[in-house]
Amino acid sequence: MSKIRVRFAPSPTGFLHLGSLRTFLYNWLFAKKNKGKIILRIEDTDKERLVPGATEKLLETLEKLGFDWDEGPFLKEKGNKFIIDQKGGCGPYIQSQRIEIYQKTAKELIEKGKAYYCFCSKERLEILRKEQEAKKIPPGYDLKCRNLSAEEIKNLLEQGKPKVVRLKIGEGEIEFNDLARGKVVFDLKNIDDQVLLKSDGWPTYHLASVVDDHLMKITHVIRGEEWLPSTPKHLLLYQALGWEVPKFAHLPLLLNPDLSKLSKREQDVAVEDYLEKGFLQEVIINFVALLGWNPDTNQEIFTREELVKSFSLEKIQKKGAIFDLNKLLWMSGEYIRKKALPELTELCIPYLIKSGLIKKVNGEYEIRETGEKASFDWLKNIVVLEQERMKKLSEISSGSSFFFVKKLEYPSDLLTWKEMTEEEVRENLEKAKKIIEEIPETEFNLEELKRNLFLLAEKTGTGELLWPLRVTLTGQKNSPPPFEIMEILGKKKTVERVEEAIEKLEV
Repeated sequence: MSKIRVRFAPSPTGFLHLGSLRTFLYNWLFAKKNKGKIILRIEDTDKERLVPGATEKLLETLEKLGFDWDEGPFLKEKGNKFIIDQKGGCGPYIQSQRIEIYQKTAKELIEKGKAYYCFCSKERLEILRKEQEAKKIPPGYDLKCRNLSAEEIKNLLEQGKPKVVRLKIGEGEIEFNDLARGKVVFDLKNIDDQVLLKSDGWPTYHLASVVDDHLMKITHVIRGEEWLPSTPKHLLLYQALGWEVPKFAHLPLLLNPDLSKLSKREQDVAVEDYLEKGFLQEVIINFVALLGWNPDTNQEIFTREELVKSFSLEKIQKKGAIFDLNKLLWMSGEYIRKKALPELTELCIPYLIKSGLIKKVNGEYEIRETGEKASFDWLKNIVVLEQERMKKLSEISSGSSFFFVKKLEYPSDLLTWKEMTEEEVRENLEKAKKIIEEIPETEFNLEELKRNLFLLAEKTGTGELLWPLRVTLTGQKNSPPPFEIMEILGKKKTVERVEEAIEKLEV
């Protein structure tokens, strides 16, 4: 058996879509599982849809996710910037650099009688389409140029009339075994004579894809379900050229919870959006792997190594895979809770900087608003408070912002617990302040704060003391317990915030 070779062949038309990431991931897992190779190929022959810089962004995103590939384009550092370089013996791996290969293949198909020149203008094809719509018949080419004589073709070519190359579709049925779906049969009467080479000499997806898969020795084509209707055209091309046909596996669509196709209208679909929001690369990979693949166990948290070991094409489901944002958030929280604190702190710091809470000066961190030093250990204490509650890294900023501001802004009525009066709240805060002030600076720690303040809470009522104290320290309804917050803020800041709350109530 020949060595397994799979490929991921995106078009640089924008950001990396979640569905495209899943296609890459399944190809990558299949290659790793079978000790094969994965080839990255850029399909940029649709000139109208190309987005400048999209190839670089795609390569960058895959690298951010920790992926590697055996052949194809990659980012190479040159001076103070990155350029696109290529590796492998079947290149070039960018289709716009392979145009002559496709033109040569199209000519070969014409010579074999498997394809033909079509000289029909866009205007004629548009009129034909409208007529077919009016008669309520399926749109398709009417084969006008299929039976032109050699003399007619020669004359039209000599006149320089614009032309395309079309594939001759035969009659009957064509079938193949899809590794994810089983036997698939197509009736050729429902398939149009597909354009292979456009009038500008550039190939369509169908020709370029088949030629490249053959020349790059691809053994398995694993791609999205949207390409299933194209497969019979590709099979006919393989047959017409006398080439060995690779095995196919078509992946189910990604769906919104309402079963509509996953789209930007409903939620973010670009992988970059999820990375930017603070979803760990491990979370994204784990979550995407389960969108259409069932490991036949109750296990939902997988390392990359476990995914490689468990993956098989036979376990890919046929029905659409639902993208459940709540499940993604749950999974993300699970990963964050398992992160070692120093690593998690390093991952959170860029979000604290981005949100303007801290800044880096001469290699050290400072609180932007006050200029005070924010040591790594101090930041670690903040992160560990939020670790149990965070679902994504970006939440560190909203959850802990009260640590980084000079003065909190909140309405005085937020301090009131249930039926308490403002006078009762003020009295309880006065008592708490007295106790806090009496704790020596050297003993201002979690244990001492709990011990002393819980003695007071036994007299005032737990909620009656701790609720206003929590709001006093954070300005928020929901936050970590007040004792941990006080320990991180330190005695001076804790007393200042209690005094500010008392003043607020007096006003």
